[in-house]
Amino acid sequence: MKTRGSASRARAIEAHELTKSFGNHLALRGVDLDVGWGETVVIFGANGAGKTTLIKVLATIIGISSGRVLIDGLNIKDDAEEVRRRIGVVTHQTFLYGNLTAYENLDFYGRMYDVPRRAERIKEVVDMVGMTSRLYDRVSTLSRGMQQRISIARALLHRPAIMLLDEPETGLDQQATTRLWEVLQAGEDGKPTIILTTHNLERGLELCDRLLILAQGKIAYQGARQDLDLADLKRTYQHYTGVGT
Repeated sequence: MKTRGSASRARAIEAHELTKSFGNHLALRGVDLDVGWGETVVIFGANGAGKTTLIKVLATIIGISSGRVLIDGLNIKDDAEEVRRRIGVVTHQTFLYGNLTAYENLDFYGRMYDVPRRAERIKEVVDMVGMTSRLYDRVSTLSRGMQQRISIARALLHRPAIMLLDEPETGLDQQATTRLWEVLQAGEDGKPTIILTTHNLERGLELCDRLLILAQGKIAYQGARQDLDLADLKRTYQHYTGVGT
């Protein structure tokens, strides 16, 4: 399958000695990360391990305390706006405006990203997530799962080459979850680069090319999918996190 990027292009994501602190709490402790184009990397970890913080840093939602992070060769400190044009982000926070309709929300983000043929593109992404019938409903009237679908449509709107997903299945039913992964794995312009956090070991193992386990803000383990079966992963996860599955 074709993937975005080329041999001469910078790596999709590079992090070197990344740290992030909140007051006296060090949430990320010297994280080194290297992700190639078209790769799906799944991050596991117990609550408080730093998963959400890492996604927010990569997404330029929060700044770093020290270290260096490059997205497609762009430094997130100096080129945050350009970085945002290359990434799609789905987190627990939908980034939607409740008093606007789904269409108005997507139109707003489409204008921000200079999406060509904006109205046509909005209808395409809404169809992808199965929300065409609710396109002109106010977001505040939608269920949590429906809002998450619109959030996914927002993340796909500008055809990003990199998707950052923090527990993206939150609020989604099985049909919507299946559809999400069909859309992501197919890719409109080739398979996107994906970083996904999840507590679901079985699902994460199924989806990943490579997996990481974060523990106390550090990468405690990483390996290729073929290195572990589910039983191995459960033992490894418990060993590094101290949490049973």
